[in-house]
Amino acid sequence: MGSAEISPQMAFARFVRRAIDDAREERGWTVTDLAAHTGVGRSTVFRWLAGDWQDYPELAKVRGFCAALDLPVAAAFRALGLPDAGTGPWRRGDDGPVEADVRVILHRLADPSVPAEEKHHIRDLLRYLARRPIRRAG
Repeated sequence: MGSAEISPQMAFARFVRRAIDDAREERGWTVTDLAAHTGVGRSTVFRWLAGDWQDYPELAKVRGFCAALDLPVAAAFRALGLPDAGTGPWRRGDDGPVEADVRVILHRLADPSVPAEEKHHIRDLLRYLARRPIRRAG
């Protein structure tokens, strides 16, 4: 990593820190207030602040956090190194954007710190899903 490039963990931690500071200044919220209004637990907020996560944060929680604080979800996704998947025709309900999920999977497969056995399981599951018959409603 070059000196100008920071990890997604640290970039997202900066994003969350700014959001918390703004919520405290503009709304008088504590971290407990923030957790109550965003639906993101205090322990999760503190993990995000510490950059203490291996898997990407749950995208539904990130969206809820941003919505409660009137922040653009695209800014959070950029901090995470994900495409701007908060809007557009590919958005799918509460499960999160399909492209962002695929991007996370691709990052895991390319990450040298992810054990080979886990990569093998991911690939097996993807092969299974690719061959699974499509069940039509009705």
